Amino acid sequence: MRHLWSFLAGLAVAPVTWVLVTLGQDGSERTVDRWVEIGTYSTPNLIEPAVYLGVAGILLGLLGTLRFSPFGPLAAGLLLAVPYLGLFVAPFSVRDRVPGDLKLLGDPLPLRDPLDNGTLFLIGVLLLMAVFSTSRWRRPATPETAEAELTPAPAPVEHKPTLTDWPPAQAKDPDTPPLTLAYPETPTEPLPRRTAGESPWSAPPRGAGRPEGTESR
Repeated sequence: MRHLWSFLAGLAVAPVTWVLVTLGQDGSERTVDRWVEIGTYSTPNLIEPAVYLGVAGILLGLLGTLRFSPFGPLAAGLLLAVPYLGLFVAPFSVRDRVPGDLKLLGDPLPLRDPLDNGTLFLIGVLLLMAVFSTSRWRRPATPETAEAELTPAPAPVEHKPTLTDWPPAQAKDPDTPPLTLAYPETPTEPLPRRTAGESPWSAPPRGAGRPEGTESR
């Protein structure tokens, strides 16, 4: 359906553009010629033809840039470019088919001027070049497709080990002695007490330090 509406828009924009360009060019040319003739100028006299040309540019810009369908620029470009190409084959027949004595709102409408000076051919070629835009041949994105394109990729899952993921503790090695502070586990036997007046260098008492089961001689 969008191709049909675009095609109809191209059929409507082409003749409207032809008329607007004719009014703008003819008004600008007559205004500037009048300024040169009288040797002075009045800027407000140029506003009306400038408006005609500006509206024509807006219509052509919308038709050539909107992504509805390529059939609109194609139809308008052919309608504007083919008459100029006809001048190569039968120039007098082509010019006779274009009315040259029309008037619009009291102003003359010389439709042959844009044809003779090549303006129509220039505009038609520009519209035909817009047909080759690759974005025009793509279907408009649906809400589902647009949402799928904007959906971010899932974040990578970070593995966090739990208490059950750690390996079980190994059994103690029976051959490995436990860590100590270099102190003996069992206390040593106390030294014999000295009596008062006894020298520390005196001989040990008799019978002390002998192994059990031995007799003195």
